Amino acid sequence: MPAYAIGQITIKDPAKWEEYRSRVAETLSPWGAEILLRGTGATVLSGQHPHTDIVVIRFPDLESVVNWHDSPAYQELVPLRNQAADVDLASYDSDA
Repeated sequence: MPAYAIGQITIKDPAKWEEYRSRVAETLSPWGAEILLRGTGATVLSGQHPHTDIVVIRFPDLESVVNWHDSPAYQELVPLRNQAADVDLASYDSDA
């Protein structure tokens, strides 16, 4: 079953965020991952949502999500990501 990494994002430094975005895709391909959505929030319909942006990435399985996140290639980008934005990143199993 596919699994997903979902990042909720508040950008702090747009230039650094663009650099991060330009480099992260190459870390996904070894894990068979695909970015499904990069979006900017329009309206909170219910509850609270403090972030302005979101990313949804599909992986073949949960193990691939964890292996991607822990990979040296992605971990090399984490300091840049942390300078560029506040990111809450979570993984989800799919039941369909």
